[in-house]
Amino acid sequence: MGAADIVPGVSGGTIAFITGIYEELINSIKSVSWKTVVILKQQGIAAAWSSINGWFLLTLFSGILFSVFTLAKLISFLLVAYPEMLWSFFFGLVLASVWHISQQIKVWRWINIVPVLLGVLVAWGAGSATPAEVEATTLNLFLSGCLAICAMILPGVSGSFILLLLGMYSVILDAVKSLDIAVLAVFAGGCIVGLLTIANLLAWTFKRFHDYTLLVLTGFMIGALDKVWPWKETISFRTNSHGEQVPLLQSNVLPGTFETITGQPSQLGLALVSAASGIVIVLLLEKMGRSRH
Repeated sequence: MGAADIVPGVSGGTIAFITGIYEELINSIKSVSWKTVVILKQQGIAAAWSSINGWFLLTLFSGILFSVFTLAKLISFLLVAYPEMLWSFFFGLVLASVWHISQQIKVWRWINIVPVLLGVLVAWGAGSATPAEVEATTLNLFLSGCLAICAMILPGVSGSFILLLLGMYSVILDAVKSLDIAVLAVFAGGCIVGLLTIANLLAWTFKRFHDYTLLVLTGFMIGALDKVWPWKETISFRTNSHGEQVPLLQSNVLPGTFETITGQPSQLGLALVSAASGIVIVLLLEKMGRSRH
């Protein structure tokens, strides 16, 4: 989940869904509330820890943090040096994930297309939005954490891309690489508030509208395929906070068109291998998720 969350366009929630821990994750986060404090006072630490599924959350978030801090530099390098292969890998990952989630719908009816289309439109609209430049104030860092973590927990909606839209992606990534505790602490505070909020909402929707929630999430992931398409034509650029020219608006193109426009090889063969690797990983994770239950 941590590795996926680093890449703009890919969601850690997708990985949670593939491995079969998504609903347990949502319900565990939801259980962290004022009631936990009451249990702590009345029954002690062990009872409070058990009430929030503490070992599950500790193990999961330790893995996420470990991955973020160890892979931030590697992912940044791959996005620059081997973008077609990296995006192809995640395209295969998301494509196979769409199939995986759709298999969990209990009853398929024609009306199911409505929530799927809703999810597609939301994810596609977010992916097509133009990145902004927001000053990295304490309030903006906190609010960015709230919004990004909500996206990170939703399959198909990328928290990193939300940060990119807000102009905060490079700020947070630099803070991770340089261990800027002040920036990370404010951002983490926003993440905690946002996480508890979205977990309660998702837990309620899963309980009341299980299949429709899955259908919307399936739409999110279909819409995300547009963002993770490996070959793009850059229409315009912007200058980031470091004074570097980075893509602002891009459109998807075919591999042959990409070679014509850029004069660079499309790396089609390696891209197909990368996409196939993503699909295989989803199938393996799905098998792990089934064996877990």
